[in-house]
Amino acid sequence: MEVDFVTAFLSERWYVLVGALIVLFLVIKVVKTVIKWVLVLAILAGLVWYGASYKDQLLELGTTVGAKVAAEAKNQAVKAITDEVKEAKYSQNADGSYTVSTKSVKLEGKPGSSDVQVTFMNQTFTMKLDDVLKGFIDQAKNNAGQ
Repeated sequence: MEVDFVTAFLSERWYVLVGALIVLFLVIKVVKTVIKWVLVLAILAGLVWYGASYKDQLLELGTTVGAKVAAEAKNQAVKAITDEVKEAKYSQNADGSYTVSTKSVKLEGKPGSSDVQVTFMNQTFTMKLDDVLKGFIDQAKNNAGQ
């Protein structure tokens, strides 16, 4: 949907941007006085005003894309966890917390907590401790003989 919005925006309004650029180049080439810079600033201000009218749509687009990227990263982390459960290593830390790691995922948490820190592809985020993650931790404990 986001790509469709950007594509539609550019395909419907490309002529405005091209027209403004042509006018800018003509003004810079033809007019040799202070009026040139007044016209240049007026054209740029017009473009900024024109783009500002779409600010809310662009901010919404950025928020939606960010949420989708985060959700996809979490989905990929869960997939990696399920694929690598057999090689998971469990270690108990001195402060009572635990760490479960594989070649691509690192999971850190505290016993009794409902949240864990997951590091996947050098990105760390918090996930709720669900059945998949509990099973991953239990398998890692079994692998470690605990």
